[in-house]
Amino acid sequence: MEIARGQRVKLQDLGLAGKPFVLEVKLAGSGMTLDVACFGLDVHRRLSDERYLTFFNQPATPCGGVRTHGDRGFAFELDRLPAAVDALVVTIAIDGAGTMANLGASMAQISTGSSEVVLHRFDGGVFAAERAVMLLEIYRKDGIWRLNAVGQGFNGGLDALIVHFGGAVAEPAPVTPVTAPVPAASSRISLDKRVEKEAPRLVSLVKKAKVSLEKVGLSDHQARVCLCLDISGSMDKLYKSGAVQQFAERILALGCRFDDDGAIDVFLFGKNVHHPEPMTLANCQAYVSALLRKHPLEGDTRYGRAIEAIRDFYFGGAVPSGPNQIRTAETPVYVMFVTDGSTSDMGVTECQLRGSSHEPIFWQFMGIGKGRKSKNKRLLSFSDSDFPFLEKLDELSGRLIDNANYFSVSSPDEHSDDSLYDLLMAEYPEWVKQARGLGMFR
Repeated sequence: MEIARGQRVKLQDLGLAGKPFVLEVKLAGSGMTLDVACFGLDVHRRLSDERYLTFFNQPATPCGGVRTHGDRGFAFELDRLPAAVDALVVTIAIDGAGTMANLGASMAQISTGSSEVVLHRFDGGVFAAERAVMLLEIYRKDGIWRLNAVGQGFNGGLDALIVHFGGAVAEPAPVTPVTAPVPAASSRISLDKRVEKEAPRLVSLVKKAKVSLEKVGLSDHQARVCLCLDISGSMDKLYKSGAVQQFAERILALGCRFDDDGAIDVFLFGKNVHHPEPMTLANCQAYVSALLRKHPLEGDTRYGRAIEAIRDFYFGGAVPSGPNQIRTAETPVYVMFVTDGSTSDMGVTECQLRGSSHEPIFWQFMGIGKGRKSKNKRLLSFSDSDFPFLEKLDELSGRLIDNANYFSVSSPDEHSDDSLYDLLMAEYPEWVKQARGLGMFR
Protein backbone atom coordinates (compact mmCIF):
# COMPACT_ATOMS: atom_id res chain seq x y z
CA MET A 1 0.00 0.00 0.00
CA GLU A 2 1.32 3.46 -0.87
CA ILE A 3 0.35 6.39 1.34
CA ALA A 4 0.61 10.10 0.56
CA ARG A 5 1.57 13.05 2.74
CA GLY A 6 -1.15 13.71 5.33
CA GLN A 7 -2.75 10.26 4.96
CA ARG A 8 -3.63 8.27 8.10
CA VAL A 9 -4.27 4.55 8.40
CA LYS A 10 -4.79 2.04 11.22
CA LEU A 11 -2.01 -0.50 11.67
CA GLN A 12 -4.60 -3.25 12.02
CA ASP A 13 -5.83 -2.43 8.50
CA LEU A 14 -2.28 -3.00 7.30
CA GLY A 15 -2.03 -6.36 9.07
CA LEU A 16 0.57 -4.96 11.49
CA ALA A 17 -1.39 -5.03 14.77
CA GLY A 18 0.62 -6.85 17.41
CA LYS A 19 3.40 -7.72 14.96
CA PRO A 20 7.04 -6.59 14.84
CA PHE A 21 7.93 -4.59 11.74
CA VAL A 22 10.79 -2.61 10.23
CA LEU A 23 10.76 0.93 8.85
CA GLU A 24 13.59 1.89 6.48
CA VAL A 25 14.19 5.42 5.20
CA LYS A 26 15.97 5.71 1.84
CA LEU A 27 17.21 9.23 1.16
CA ALA A 28 18.57 10.91 -1.97
CA GLY A 29 20.51 13.81 -0.53
CA SER A 30 23.70 14.15 -2.52
CA GLY A 31 26.36 16.06 -0.60
CA MET A 32 24.27 16.25 2.61
CA THR A 33 24.73 14.40 5.88
CA LEU A 34 21.28 13.20 6.93
CA ASP A 35 20.41 11.59 10.27
CA VAL A 36 17.20 9.78 11.20
CA ALA A 37 15.81 9.57 14.72
CA CYS A 38 12.71 8.23 16.45
CA PHE A 39 11.14 10.20 19.32
CA GLY A 40 9.00 8.32 21.86
CA LEU A 41 6.48 10.90 23.07
CA ASP A 42 3.90 10.99 25.86
CA VAL A 43 0.24 11.93 25.57
CA HIS A 44 1.25 15.62 25.52
CA ARG A 45 3.61 14.95 22.60
CA ARG A 46 6.61 15.59 24.81
CA LEU A 47 9.83 13.58 25.22
CA SER A 48 9.26 13.01 28.93
CA ASP A 49 11.95 10.29 29.08
CA GLU A 50 15.04 10.99 26.95
CA ARG A 51 15.89 7.27 26.90
CA TYR A 52 13.08 6.99 24.34
CA LEU A 53 14.93 9.04 21.76
CA THR A 54 16.38 6.39 19.44
CA PHE A 55 19.16 7.40 17.06
CA PHE A 56 22.77 6.55 16.10
CA ASN A 57 24.12 7.40 19.56
CA GLN A 58 21.33 5.64 21.52
CA PRO A 59 20.39 2.58 19.45
CA ALA A 60 17.55 1.12 21.52
CA THR A 61 14.87 2.11 24.00
CA PRO A 62 15.13 0.56 27.50
CA CYS A 63 12.19 -1.75 26.74
CA GLY A 64 13.52 -2.84 23.34
CA GLY A 65 10.36 -1.62 21.63
CA VAL A 66 12.35 0.54 19.21
CA ARG A 67 15.82 -0.34 17.89
CA THR A 68 17.94 1.12 15.13
CA HIS A 69 18.00 -1.08 12.03
CA GLY A 70 20.72 -0.62 9.43
CA ASP A 71 21.94 2.87 8.59
CA ARG A 72 18.58 4.67 8.48
CA GLY A 73 15.86 2.49 9.87
CA PHE A 74 14.13 1.19 12.97
CA ALA A 75 12.75 -2.15 14.15
CA PHE A 76 9.50 -1.78 16.09
CA GLU A 77 7.81 -4.05 18.63
CA LEU A 78 5.02 -1.81 19.86
CA ASP A 79 3.78 -4.31 22.47
CA ARG A 80 7.02 -3.75 24.40
CA LEU A 81 6.46 -0.02 24.81
CA PRO A 82 5.30 1.25 28.21
CA ALA A 83 1.87 2.86 28.42
CA ALA A 84 3.54 6.25 28.89
CA VAL A 85 4.75 6.22 25.27
CA ASP A 86 1.79 7.42 23.23
CA ALA A 87 3.45 8.23 19.91
CA LEU A 88 6.60 7.56 17.92
CA VAL A 89 7.77 10.26 15.51
CA VAL A 90 10.39 9.40 12.89
CA THR A 91 12.40 12.43 11.85
CA ILE A 92 15.14 13.39 9.38
CA ALA A 93 17.67 16.11 10.19
CA ILE A 94 20.59 17.64 8.29
CA ASP A 95 23.95 17.66 10.04
CA GLY A 96 25.97 20.34 8.25
CA ALA A 97 25.19 22.29 5.10
CA GLY A 98 22.04 22.02 2.99
CA THR A 99 18.27 22.28 3.24
CA MET A 100 15.45 19.80 2.77
CA ALA A 101 14.62 21.46 -0.54
CA ASN A 102 17.71 19.69 -1.92
CA LEU A 103 16.25 16.22 -1.27
CA GLY A 104 15.82 14.04 -4.33
CA ALA A 105 13.32 11.21 -4.79
CA SER A 106 13.23 9.46 -1.40
CA MET A 107 11.02 6.93 0.36
CA ALA A 108 10.06 5.32 3.65
CA GLN A 109 9.18 1.64 3.54
CA ILE A 110 7.54 -0.52 6.21
CA SER A 111 7.98 -4.27 5.95
CA THR A 112 7.58 -7.52 7.84
CA GLY A 113 10.21 -10.08 6.92
CA SER A 114 10.70 -9.78 3.17
CA SER A 115 7.20 -8.42 2.48
CA GLU A 116 6.67 -4.72 1.85
CA VAL A 117 3.53 -3.43 3.59
CA VAL A 118 3.62 0.37 3.26
CA LEU A 119 5.49 2.75 0.95
CA HIS A 120 5.64 6.53 1.36
CA ARG A 121 7.44 8.58 -1.33
CA PHE A 122 8.64 12.15 -0.80
CA ASP A 123 11.18 14.69 -2.07
CA GLY A 124 12.29 18.27 -1.48
CA GLY A 125 9.62 19.83 -3.67
CA VAL A 126 7.36 20.67 -0.72
CA PHE A 127 10.15 22.16 1.41
CA ALA A 128 12.16 25.38 1.32
CA ALA A 129 14.81 26.35 3.90
CA GLU A 130 13.84 23.67 6.44
CA ARG A 131 16.68 21.54 7.86
CA ALA A 132 14.55 18.85 9.49
CA VAL A 133 11.38 16.90 8.73
CA MET A 134 8.87 15.12 10.94
CA LEU A 135 8.35 12.32 8.43
CA LEU A 136 6.06 9.68 9.93
CA GLU A 137 4.13 9.32 13.16
CA ILE A 138 2.97 6.05 14.73
CA TYR A 139 0.49 6.99 17.42
CA ARG A 140 -2.21 5.61 19.71
CA LYS A 141 -5.82 6.79 19.46
CA ASP A 142 -8.63 5.09 21.37
CA GLY A 143 -6.21 2.27 22.16
CA ILE A 144 -5.47 1.60 18.47
CA TRP A 145 -2.10 2.21 16.82
CA ARG A 146 -2.24 4.31 13.65
CA LEU A 147 0.22 5.62 11.05
CA ASN A 148 0.33 9.22 9.84
CA ALA A 149 2.49 10.43 6.92
CA VAL A 150 3.22 13.82 8.49
CA GLY A 151 5.78 15.30 6.07
CA GLN A 152 6.14 18.51 8.08
CA GLY A 153 9.25 20.63 7.53
CA PHE A 154 10.98 22.10 10.57
CA ASN A 155 13.58 24.83 10.95
CA GLY A 156 16.77 23.69 12.71
CA GLY A 157 18.48 20.30 12.93
CA LEU A 158 18.33 17.41 15.41
CA ASP A 159 19.05 19.61 18.43
CA ALA A 160 16.12 21.85 17.51
CA LEU A 161 13.84 18.83 17.25
CA ILE A 162 14.91 17.62 20.68
CA VAL A 163 14.11 21.04 22.16
CA HIS A 164 10.79 21.14 20.26
CA PHE A 165 9.76 17.84 21.86
CA GLY A 166 10.73 19.03 25.33
CA GLY A 167 14.17 17.41 25.64
CA ALA A 168 17.41 19.03 26.77
CA VAL A 169 20.50 19.49 24.61
CA ALA A 170 23.86 19.43 26.39
CA GLU A 171 26.12 22.45 25.97
CA PRO A 172 29.38 21.69 24.13
CA ALA A 173 32.11 20.73 26.59
CA PRO A 174 35.87 21.31 26.31
CA VAL A 175 37.57 18.39 24.56
CA THR A 176 39.61 16.32 27.03
CA PRO A 177 41.57 13.25 25.91
CA VAL A 178 40.26 10.06 27.51
CA THR A 179 41.18 6.41 27.13
CA ALA A 180 37.65 5.09 27.62
CA PRO A 181 34.10 6.47 27.95
CA VAL A 182 33.19 6.92 31.60
CA PRO A 183 29.96 7.89 33.33
CA ALA A 184 29.94 11.50 34.51
CA ALA A 185 30.56 11.91 38.25
CA SER A 186 27.15 13.53 38.65
CA SER A 187 25.49 10.56 36.92
CA ARG A 188 27.39 8.14 39.17
CA ILE A 189 26.30 9.99 42.32
CA SER A 190 22.73 10.21 41.04
CA LEU A 191 22.60 6.46 40.40
CA ASP A 192 24.04 5.66 43.85
CA LYS A 193 21.22 7.72 45.36
CA ARG A 194 18.67 5.89 43.22
CA VAL A 195 19.98 2.53 44.42
CA GLU A 196 19.65 3.64 48.04
CA LYS A 197 16.10 4.87 47.46
CA GLU A 198 14.65 2.32 45.00
CA ALA A 199 16.54 -0.89 45.81
CA PRO A 200 18.38 -0.52 49.14
CA ARG A 201 19.07 -4.28 49.33
CA LEU A 202 21.43 -3.80 46.36
CA VAL A 203 23.62 -1.17 48.06
CA SER A 204 26.00 -3.75 49.55
CA LEU A 205 26.17 -5.69 46.26
CA VAL A 206 27.03 -2.56 44.27
CA LYS A 207 29.84 -1.74 46.70
CA LYS A 208 31.27 -5.28 46.44
CA ALA A 209 31.11 -5.17 42.65
CA LYS A 210 32.99 -1.86 42.80
CA VAL A 211 35.80 -3.45 44.85
CA SER A 212 36.21 -6.31 42.35
CA LEU A 213 36.36 -3.88 39.42
CA GLU A 214 38.94 -1.75 41.19
CA LYS A 215 41.14 -4.83 41.68
CA VAL A 216 41.40 -5.36 37.92
CA GLY A 217 41.69 -1.71 36.94
CA LEU A 218 38.13 -1.32 35.63
CA SER A 219 36.74 1.12 38.18
CA ASP A 220 35.95 3.66 35.42
CA HIS A 221 35.06 1.13 32.73
CA GLN A 222 31.69 1.48 31.04
CA ALA A 223 29.75 -1.39 29.44
CA ARG A 224 26.23 -2.59 28.79
CA VAL A 225 25.27 -5.68 30.79
CA CYS A 226 23.00 -8.46 29.54
CA LEU A 227 21.68 -11.43 31.54
CA CYS A 228 20.77 -14.49 29.46
CA LEU A 229 18.76 -17.12 31.38
CA ASP A 230 17.96 -20.74 30.55
CA ILE A 231 14.20 -21.40 30.90
CA SER A 232 14.28 -25.10 30.07
CA GLY A 233 12.14 -27.34 32.29
CA SER A 234 15.09 -28.64 34.29
CA MET A 235 15.57 -25.15 35.77
CA ASP A 236 12.23 -25.38 37.61
CA LYS A 237 13.61 -25.94 41.14
CA LEU A 238 16.18 -23.18 40.77
CA TYR A 239 13.50 -20.68 39.81
CA LYS A 240 11.08 -21.80 42.54
CA SER A 241 13.78 -21.62 45.23
CA GLY A 242 14.50 -17.97 44.45
CA ALA A 243 18.12 -18.76 43.54
CA VAL A 244 17.78 -17.30 40.04
CA GLN A 245 16.13 -14.12 41.39
CA GLN A 246 18.97 -13.65 43.86
CA PHE A 247 21.59 -14.22 41.17
CA ALA A 248 19.85 -11.77 38.81
CA GLU A 249 20.04 -9.08 41.50
CA ARG A 250 23.79 -9.66 41.81
CA ILE A 251 24.16 -9.11 38.06
CA LEU A 252 21.99 -5.99 38.19
CA ALA A 253 24.36 -4.64 40.85
CA LEU A 254 27.29 -5.27 38.50
CA GLY A 255 25.34 -3.43 35.80
CA CYS A 256 25.01 -0.47 38.16
CA ARG A 257 28.80 -0.24 38.30
CA PHE A 258 29.28 -0.63 34.54
CA ASP A 259 26.58 1.85 33.49
CA ASP A 260 24.58 4.68 34.99
CA ASP A 261 21.05 3.81 33.83
CA GLY A 262 20.22 1.36 36.64
CA ALA A 263 19.11 -1.39 34.23
CA ILE A 264 20.32 -4.53 32.49
CA ASP A 265 18.99 -6.20 29.35
CA VAL A 266 17.53 -9.71 29.75
CA PHE A 267 17.08 -12.60 27.31
CA LEU A 268 15.45 -15.99 27.96
CA PHE A 269 16.01 -19.17 26.01
CA GLY A 270 14.70 -22.72 25.83
CA LYS A 271 13.24 -23.94 22.59
CA ASN A 272 12.59 -20.30 21.70
CA VAL A 273 14.21 -16.97 22.58
CA HIS A 274 12.40 -14.19 24.43
CA HIS A 275 13.46 -10.61 25.10
CA PRO A 276 11.42 -9.22 28.01
CA GLU A 277 11.65 -5.71 29.40
CA PRO A 278 14.95 -4.84 31.13
CA MET A 279 15.52 -5.56 34.81
CA THR A 280 15.68 -2.21 36.60
CA LEU A 281 15.98 -0.79 40.08
CA ALA A 282 12.24 -0.16 40.02
CA ASN A 283 11.10 -3.67 39.02
CA CYS A 284 13.90 -5.89 40.35
CA GLN A 285 12.28 -7.14 43.56
CA ALA A 286 9.92 -9.67 41.92
CA TYR A 287 11.39 -9.53 38.42
CA VAL A 288 12.02 -13.25 37.86
CA SER A 289 8.62 -14.46 39.09
CA ALA A 290 6.95 -11.90 36.80
CA LEU A 291 9.05 -13.23 33.91
CA LEU A 292 7.90 -16.79 34.42
CA ARG A 293 4.25 -15.79 34.46
CA LYS A 294 4.72 -14.41 30.95
CA HIS A 295 7.22 -17.01 29.73
CA PRO A 296 6.66 -20.48 31.27
CA LEU A 297 9.50 -22.99 31.19
CA GLU A 298 10.04 -24.71 27.85
CA GLY A 299 11.43 -27.94 26.45
CA ASP A 300 14.80 -28.04 24.66
CA THR A 301 17.85 -25.79 25.15
CA ARG A 302 19.34 -23.78 22.29
CA TYR A 303 22.36 -21.62 23.07
CA GLY A 304 22.89 -20.69 19.42
CA ARG A 305 19.50 -19.08 19.00
CA ALA A 306 20.03 -17.01 22.14
CA ILE A 307 23.50 -15.84 21.08
CA GLU A 308 22.17 -14.92 17.64
CA ALA A 309 19.27 -12.93 19.12
CA ILE A 310 21.58 -11.02 21.46
CA ARG A 311 23.99 -10.20 18.64
CA ASP A 312 21.09 -9.04 16.48
CA PHE A 313 19.78 -6.80 19.27
CA TYR A 314 23.09 -5.03 19.85
CA PHE A 315 24.66 -5.09 16.39
CA GLY A 316 21.94 -5.73 13.81
CA GLY A 317 22.84 -9.34 13.03
CA ALA A 318 25.09 -8.88 9.98
CA VAL A 319 28.45 -10.66 10.14
CA PRO A 320 31.66 -8.76 9.25
CA SER A 321 32.66 -9.69 5.71
CA GLY A 322 36.35 -10.54 6.13
CA PRO A 323 38.29 -12.76 8.56
CA ASN A 324 39.79 -9.77 10.34
CA GLN A 325 36.91 -7.29 9.92
CA ILE A 326 35.46 -5.92 13.14
CA ARG A 327 32.40 -4.12 14.40
CA THR A 328 32.72 -1.03 16.57
CA ALA A 329 30.52 0.49 19.27
CA GLU A 330 30.66 3.28 21.82
CA THR A 331 30.60 0.75 24.67
CA PRO A 332 31.15 -3.01 24.84
CA VAL A 333 28.60 -5.58 26.01
CA TYR A 334 29.12 -8.03 28.90
CA VAL A 335 26.79 -11.06 28.70
CA MET A 336 26.16 -13.30 31.72
CA PHE A 337 24.94 -16.57 30.18
CA VAL A 338 23.34 -19.01 32.66
CA THR A 339 22.36 -22.63 31.90
CA ASP A 340 22.00 -26.00 33.63
CA GLY A 341 22.35 -28.23 30.56
CA SER A 342 23.85 -28.72 27.14
CA THR A 343 22.42 -27.42 23.87
CA SER A 344 20.75 -29.07 20.88
CA ASP A 345 22.27 -26.62 18.37
CA MET A 346 26.01 -27.00 18.96
CA GLY A 347 27.01 -26.17 15.38
CA VAL A 348 24.97 -22.96 15.38
CA THR A 349 26.39 -22.02 18.77
CA GLU A 350 30.00 -22.42 17.63
CA CYS A 351 29.35 -20.43 14.46
CA GLN A 352 27.68 -17.60 16.41
CA LEU A 353 30.45 -17.44 19.01
CA ARG A 354 33.13 -17.27 16.32
CA GLY A 355 31.23 -14.51 14.51
CA SER A 356 30.80 -12.54 17.71
CA SER A 357 34.56 -12.54 18.32
CA HIS A 358 34.65 -9.72 15.72
CA GLU A 359 32.26 -7.65 17.84
CA PRO A 360 32.65 -5.77 21.15
CA ILE A 361 30.78 -8.42 23.15
CA PHE A 362 32.09 -10.78 25.85
CA TRP A 363 30.35 -14.01 26.92
CA GLN A 364 30.62 -15.22 30.52
CA PHE A 365 29.10 -18.72 30.63
CA MET A 366 28.02 -20.27 33.93
CA GLY A 367 26.91 -23.90 34.10
CA ILE A 368 24.82 -24.94 37.09
CA GLY A 369 25.65 -28.54 38.02
CA LYS A 370 28.02 -30.72 40.02
CA GLY A 371 31.24 -29.86 38.20
CA ARG A 372 33.46 -27.09 39.48
CA LYS A 373 35.88 -26.28 36.74
CA SER A 374 37.39 -22.99 35.62
CA LYS A 375 40.55 -21.76 33.94
CA ASN A 376 41.09 -19.51 36.96
CA LYS A 377 42.91 -21.92 39.28
CA ARG A 378 43.16 -19.34 42.06
CA LEU A 379 39.40 -19.28 42.51
CA LEU A 380 38.17 -22.81 41.87
CA SER A 381 39.52 -26.33 42.14
CA PHE A 382 39.56 -28.63 39.13
CA SER A 383 37.40 -31.74 38.86
CA ASP A 384 35.37 -33.48 36.19
CA SER A 385 33.04 -31.02 34.51
CA ASP A 386 29.34 -31.54 33.79
CA PHE A 387 29.60 -29.13 30.85
CA PRO A 388 32.07 -30.40 28.24
CA PHE A 389 30.49 -28.27 25.51
CA LEU A 390 30.84 -25.08 27.56
CA GLU A 391 34.48 -26.05 28.12
CA LYS A 392 34.84 -26.38 24.35
CA LEU A 393 33.34 -22.91 23.82
CA ASP A 394 35.81 -21.51 26.34
CA GLU A 395 38.68 -22.82 24.21
CA LEU A 396 36.96 -22.59 20.81
CA SER A 397 39.30 -22.27 17.83
CA GLY A 398 38.78 -19.97 14.87
CA ARG A 399 37.98 -16.80 16.83
CA LEU A 400 39.55 -13.41 16.23
CA ILE A 401 40.15 -13.04 19.99
CA ASP A 402 39.17 -15.05 23.06
CA ASN A 403 35.74 -13.59 23.81
CA ALA A 404 34.37 -16.10 26.34
CA ASN A 405 34.99 -17.62 29.74
CA TYR A 406 33.30 -20.50 31.55
CA PHE A 407 32.91 -21.77 35.09
CA SER A 408 30.42 -24.09 36.75
CA VAL A 409 28.75 -24.05 40.16
CA SER A 410 26.66 -26.50 42.12
CA SER A 411 24.10 -23.73 42.69
CA PRO A 412 23.87 -20.01 41.79
CA ASP A 413 24.58 -19.02 45.40
CA GLU A 414 27.66 -21.25 45.80
CA HIS A 415 30.07 -18.30 46.01
CA SER A 416 30.02 -15.30 48.29
CA ASP A 417 29.28 -11.97 46.63
CA ASP A 418 32.94 -10.94 46.73
CA SER A 419 34.14 -14.24 45.23
CA LEU A 420 31.48 -14.19 42.52
CA TYR A 421 32.41 -10.71 41.32
CA ASP A 422 36.09 -11.67 41.32
CA LEU A 423 35.19 -14.74 39.27
CA LEU A 424 33.16 -12.71 36.78
CA MET A 425 36.25 -10.56 36.18
CA ALA A 426 38.64 -13.51 35.67
CA GLU A 427 39.08 -13.01 31.90
CA TYR A 428 37.03 -9.95 31.02
CA PRO A 429 39.83 -7.40 31.71
CA GLU A 430 42.18 -9.14 29.26
CA TRP A 431 39.42 -9.21 26.64
CA VAL A 432 38.83 -5.48 27.19
CA LYS A 433 42.52 -4.84 26.53
CA GLN A 434 42.54 -6.90 23.32
CA ALA A 435 39.20 -5.62 21.99
CA ARG A 436 40.16 -2.00 22.61
CA GLY A 437 43.50 -2.61 20.94
CA LEU A 438 41.62 -3.76 17.81
CA GLY A 439 39.53 -0.56 17.87
CA MET A 440 36.23 -2.26 18.76
CA PHE A 441 35.56 0.54 21.26
CA ARG A 442 37.48 3.41 22.81
